[in-house]
Amino acid sequence: MDHPIRPYDEDRDLDAVLRMWLEIGWVDDAAKREALRTLLAAGRCEVAEMGGEAECLVHWVPGSIRYQDEALPLCAITAVTTSHIGRKQGFASTLTARAVEQAAAEGCAVAALGMFEQGFYDRLGFGTAAYDHQLSFDPAALQVLHVPYRAPVRLTTEHAADIQVAMARRLQAHGSVVLDPPDVVLGEMGLATNPTAIGYRDGDGELTHFVYGPIDGEYGPWRIDAVAYRTTDQLLELLRLLRELGDQIRSVKLIEPAHVQLQVLLRSPMRERERTLRSSHESGNRAIAWWQLRIVDLEACVAARRWPGPEVAFNLVLTDPIEGWTTGSGWRGLSGEYTVRIGASSKASAGVTHGLPTLTAGLAGFSRLWFAVRPATTLAVTDDLHGPSDLLADLDEALRLPPPLPGWEF
Repeated sequence: MDHPIRPYDEDRDLDAVLRMWLEIGWVDDAAKREALRTLLAAGRCEVAEMGGEAECLVHWVPGSIRYQDEALPLCAITAVTTSHIGRKQGFASTLTARAVEQAAAEGCAVAALGMFEQGFYDRLGFGTAAYDHQLSFDPAALQVLHVPYRAPVRLTTEHAADIQVAMARRLQAHGSVVLDPPDVVLGEMGLATNPTAIGYRDGDGELTHFVYGPIDGEYGPWRIDAVAYRTTDQLLELLRLLRELGDQIRSVKLIEPAHVQLQVLLRSPMRERERTLRSSHESGNRAIAWWQLRIVDLEACVAARRWPGPEVAFNLVLTDPIEGWTTGSGWRGLSGEYTVRIGASSKASAGVTHGLPTLTAGLAGFSRLWFAVRPATTLAVTDDLHGPSDLLADLDEALRLPPPLPGWEF
């Protein structure tokens, strides 16, 4: 039976998508319809039909991802949704591949998504990204009393545009993600249950730093989904704010910001871990890789690396499995042979160069290598990435970067 794939049409498909999201538990209330409409309208969508109704949707938004000091154009795939009856039809893979193909045509250099499970998106060249540290702790245990306290301002959905600007202008690190459309924030806030956002504005009224996320009941936990700051002093001020809320909120859960090791600011973290074990306010720290990424424009990604050491040059034989999922209308993935030179001005060009060592890699493994998720010598053990030991050691040095930390859940 033919199952049409077509652009999402709000008038025709919104109720079907809402039904899907209720069915799979992504929303718990049909009253979230308007927030869902806002979120979907903020990006690009395609749907797959069964029986005349949308049973799968893929949604993506444009943005950027930081590589070293450069912002590369990003396709952030923010929703891959399949109904219970739409499973095992190949819809999710097909629509995701089409999103990447469309993003390539529009100049995106990287694609990224949050994964429901590791392995599924590998078939499209996505590789598992770096670990984030997810900490849970009693905010009263933060040792930041040296930081002056100021009363914050309250933020609501009326301030979604301010929140998006603050996220876009926040202090960034390697791997930092920015989602461009302001209505992404508005839609996400509308879909959340009991969202709470507080922060600080500067003398001109511009929102500069804040924390945001849903609080569970009177005492928490408070799951902080977003943190933005432009200086480390502002980060410390936000931590002082959390500490002052500790007389009521028993625990906070958040992904550790890139510019601080939170455990060293906590009083007695080991004791608290044992004392709160298996409670609803359990203290602890776990590492999890929740997102994946893949290179879409090899030349742009390679050019973003600036390496002050001796040039590392090699032939790259790259295999990109997305080729089997593309429509054949133009971009077919990145399978091919290239010469790559890493130096003060890095470059990838088509074709091999006689006399250079050769690295063979799947697109997922090479994407993990290039973004410094893991060094080459480690990836040669776990991934489809192989080359002479001397080349792998040189790549370890030439691609020595901090782990990519997005700082924005999507």
